[in-house]
Amino acid sequence: MTGQARISTAQSSQTAGIVRNKRLSLQHGFFGEARTRIFAWYLVLIIFLVGLSIPIFYKVVLYRVDQRVRGDLAQQLEGFQEFFEEQTSIDQELTGKKLDHLFQNFLAREAPKQQMYLITFLDGKFYKSSPTVLPQWLQQDLNLLNRWAKLTQPLKGQQETADSNVGNILYLAEPVIIEGQVRGVFLAAQATAKERQAAVEALTIVVGVLLSVFASSIVLVWIISGQVLAPLRSLSQTARSLITEANLKQRIPVQGSGELAELATTFNEIMDRLQEVLNIQRNFINDASHELRTPLTIIQGHLELFGNDPEEQEKTIELVIDELERMNRFVEDLILLAKTERPDFLQRETVEVSSLTKELFAKAQTLANRNWQLEDQGKGPIVVDQQWITRAIMNLVQNATQHTMKTDMIVLGSAMDQSSVRFWVRDTGEGIASKDLEHIFEGFARASQCRRRSEGAGLGLAIVRAIVSAHGGYVELVSQLGTGSTFTIVLPLEPLQEISSHESYTNR
Repeated sequence: MTGQARISTAQSSQTAGIVRNKRLSLQHGFFGEARTRIFAWYLVLIIFLVGLSIPIFYKVVLYRVDQRVRGDLAQQLEGFQEFFEEQTSIDQELTGKKLDHLFQNFLAREAPKQQMYLITFLDGKFYKSSPTVLPQWLQQDLNLLNRWAKLTQPLKGQQETADSNVGNILYLAEPVIIEGQVRGVFLAAQATAKERQAAVEALTIVVGVLLSVFASSIVLVWIISGQVLAPLRSLSQTARSLITEANLKQRIPVQGSGELAELATTFNEIMDRLQEVLNIQRNFINDASHELRTPLTIIQGHLELFGNDPEEQEKTIELVIDELERMNRFVEDLILLAKTERPDFLQRETVEVSSLTKELFAKAQTLANRNWQLEDQGKGPIVVDQQWITRAIMNLVQNATQHTMKTDMIVLGSAMDQSSVRFWVRDTGEGIASKDLEHIFEGFARASQCRRRSEGAGLGLAIVRAIVSAHGGYVELVSQLGTGSTFTIVLPLEPLQEISSHESYTNR
């Protein structure tokens, strides 16, 4: 593909991305925006709170009005009681005949507030009141007057009326007892209509102001939410314009601090990881295709030159079979790498470290003619997948044989401590350059100074790392050119403790 064609493809991808983003914006529409949803929830919350608070305010205000009225009535009753005790102390022989003068004197000195009435009863009949003329609603309710006139016990209560100008009547009544007999009744009553009306008018003003404030707050919320979410929209637009399928190198500029800056940083980190994964995938595909293309080219070339000579035919068939076997091993390695990502990849069992080390050493000696040495052997049980751990260590041994001579030494060993078990393979071969140490465990990686090309595809060490990682461990590598390399597999002992706990629980 030419440079011009690649540019056209990139431009087409970017144009397609813009069109797709516009299509997504149209699908979400006005009601799909975060600003609209925030505003809608705020509006619902405000309406709910206002709708709930107004009746509560109304009830509280009316309750406070009734409490204030009852306080005024109690104050009037207390004033009458003090006046009665004062007159009784002056006139020790206060009788029912003199009670009318006491009522008259008290009513004369009192000036009740508007819609409050001080009413006196003498010998079961209405005597006098202040104001002197009873209200129309009370004059028409003779039964109520008769009930008050015949009281023998203190009474407080409320009387409802049909007159909206009067409202409810709150009252307090106190019988006057002289010589052990009820000779009269003092009653303080007040209509609550005007008190409640004044309170409701004040509440109406408060509610009006409150609604105005809420209406203003709604407008401000719409404006402020737009300002708050503006950096987020800018972040989204920048991501859409800078980052496309054809260009993953662009990053969002991080400005200031706070949640949005943290979001931009996190997004850039995700893009870094995504780009790294895509690069690894692209390189893996390129390397895999190259590894497969080489044997296919060899097979195709020899088959095209396939002649009639029996000896030549036999050699060609052997070569083709050899290349097919190499391709088969390569495909099996790729399948193994894919399996290591599955959660059911490992089949753990308890293995004795010492016996496993001896078994590995016995297998290693059959691979090549080297100076084989067995060092320390750890003692104790571990919980691993013996098949795959054996595969990993044997890959390390195979790698050591490919980079050593017959006179070189290859050493195997193991050790255990309280938290981990270690298996190592050390050789005195050619070693690995420091620049290759970081990439030696990647797929298709080979040391740059390697004298010979191994028969594999460079997946051996990648498989080792995948198997060890599946066990929760890691691989250590110490190497120097000309002196050899030491590969150490480190596995944690936590899985053993978990299985032991599970078995002890099952036995219980």
